[in-house]
Amino acid sequence: MDIASYRRLGKTDLHIAPLIFGGNVFGWTVDEKRSFELLDAFSDAGFNSIDTADIYSRWFPGNKGGESETIIGKWLKHKGNRDRMVIATKVGSDMGKGHHDVSKNYILKAVEDSLTRLQTDYIDLYQTHRDNEATPVEETLEAYDLLVKQGKVRWIGASNLSPDRLTASLEASEKYHYPVYQTLQPEYNLYHRERFEKNYLAICKERELSVLTYYSLASGFLSGKYQSMADLGKSVRGKGLKKYMDDRGFRILDALSKVSSNHQTTQATVALAWLLHQPTVVAPIASATSTEQLDSLIAAASLTLSSEDVQVLNEASAW
Repeated sequence: MDIASYRRLGKTDLHIAPLIFGGNVFGWTVDEKRSFELLDAFSDAGFNSIDTADIYSRWFPGNKGGESETIIGKWLKHKGNRDRMVIATKVGSDMGKGHHDVSKNYILKAVEDSLTRLQTDYIDLYQTHRDNEATPVEETLEAYDLLVKQGKVRWIGASNLSPDRLTASLEASEKYHYPVYQTLQPEYNLYHRERFEKNYLAICKERELSVLTYYSLASGFLSGKYQSMADLGKSVRGKGLKKYMDDRGFRILDALSKVSSNHQTTQATVALAWLLHQPTVVAPIASATSTEQLDSLIAAASLTLSSEDVQVLNEASAW
């Protein structure tokens, strides 16, 4: 990946290759050794950004959260490449308290834990992962303001905020001169289009927010691995994909099959390339558990879809 292909995040000085490695698999479906191998291959190919969260991977039996950040921190120390990587992590999810927390005191404590696990003294992009609407947006932004002034956080982003809370946050930043959200990380893919396109796209265009998509492959549904109900037993994630197995889902798979065949590439590559052809999307976030999977993700960054390709995919996935 040539540095000329890097894309700017919002109005920041951060520039990233057009694919972000999703760290949710580290400490869950990928152990430390394999994580290192995948991150080595990812960075060796010229990609420079990793997304994680403090809660990753608390859902796995025996884990407490922080496992992903810990593995990434060990890898950064081992490689000695912290200054060449853009590290994004998130705060606000339930870490055992029974509720999401974006209060000032909580954020100031949580960031220290993340910094320790990541073995770094700064976070490039610190994102509000889950919101708690009982907390005024000004309080959350005040915490970020302090962290930016302390040099512990460089820039901030938002993830699962409602459109109203996102807008209120952006307005509060302007009014009180707090740091401004530069990115939005929504669930957005060929299957899940409506919520983002209806409620967030206009905000992102108007405010010049860079979109970093999560569930970019719909938890693997768009990878081509699952073509029928019988395929759902192929992985630990398969049982959660039944919801995609409807008429629209199969239309999307058919369209992906057609376009990927024309380009002699994988369905996963095409699904990610479609995202890169969407307005405001700077980079999809995607995870891999093998170097073979990673190769198909990386290929998306250099795949140019024709207007006809995009139209076929748009029509199949229309909401």
